[in-house]
Amino acid sequence: MHIGWIGTGVMGRSMAGHLLDAGHTLFIFNRTREKAAALVERGAVWCDSPADVAATCHVVFTMVGYPADLRDVALGSMGLLSTMQPDGLLIDCTTSSPALAVEIAKAAATKGIASLDAPVSGGDVGARNATLSIMVGGEKAAFDRAMPYFEKLGKTIVLQGPAGSGQHTKMVNQILIASGMVAVCEGLIYARACGLDPERVLQSVSGGAAGSWSLTNYAPRMLKGDLAPGFYVEHFLKDMKIALDAADEMKLCLPGLGLAKQLYTMLAAMGGSRNGTQSLIKVLEAMSGMSGPGNLTDSKSAPRG
Repeated sequence: MHIGWIGTGVMGRSMAGHLLDAGHTLFIFNRTREKAAALVERGAVWCDSPADVAATCHVVFTMVGYPADLRDVALGSMGLLSTMQPDGLLIDCTTSSPALAVEIAKAAATKGIASLDAPVSGGDVGARNATLSIMVGGEKAAFDRAMPYFEKLGKTIVLQGPAGSGQHTKMVNQILIASGMVAVCEGLIYARACGLDPERVLQSVSGGAAGSWSLTNYAPRMLKGDLAPGFYVEHFLKDMKIALDAADEMKLCLPGLGLAKQLYTMLAAMGGSRNGTQSLIKVLEAMSGMSGPGNLTDSKSAPRG
């Protein structure tokens, strides 16, 4: 099967690699060509634009950074819908706006193309291990058609409802993570301040009622001072803004999410935009007059795109 893939960042390149490993021929585009080089070396075919990808493939995945990027990739003059043939399938794994997902689905339908919004959760680890949770919005026929590909990328794959439902579900996911990450940082800082061994504390609390994915996967990185991105702070800020904007439209009050966004905004102001989300602990340390392992300037991430 010829499959297109747009976006080979931290998670996208691992996800695309699984489809290569499954024997599919992959046609790829990324804003920064160097970040697709490893996939090309493994046999992927480079294309010069999203339109070139779509002209070759009936199934195309997108995994880009921001809603504006997705709008350009899908709806722009050299976007996917400008060349994709009828009966094509567009699968967007970007965390983006639910309203944009609906807009893309409507534009695709006018051309006889099916569209799914299918954001994922699980970070760099889940992408590498093909254990992602995939939250899908769209028609069931398109979902069934995409399932063989989804099964190469994740373990929990659920059709949530019509177009936009995948993105709304991802907002629930991000709301849960945001306040939870604050709690992980506060717990570790408290343990250190009262003289406990944080690693030994984790042995006791990780398997109990306080356990969470973030505690298991991010707390050890915090203790080591590993601030490298599995998921960029700047992308998490984008997600929280989308969730808060949607909450405003629904007249919801989400104070925990609002506080988390304020703290992450502080982290970005400290120079942590391109660090991993676990680097939030540096803000809480600074607010408590403490220092810990790792420095925001120690995490050198690749250029955008």
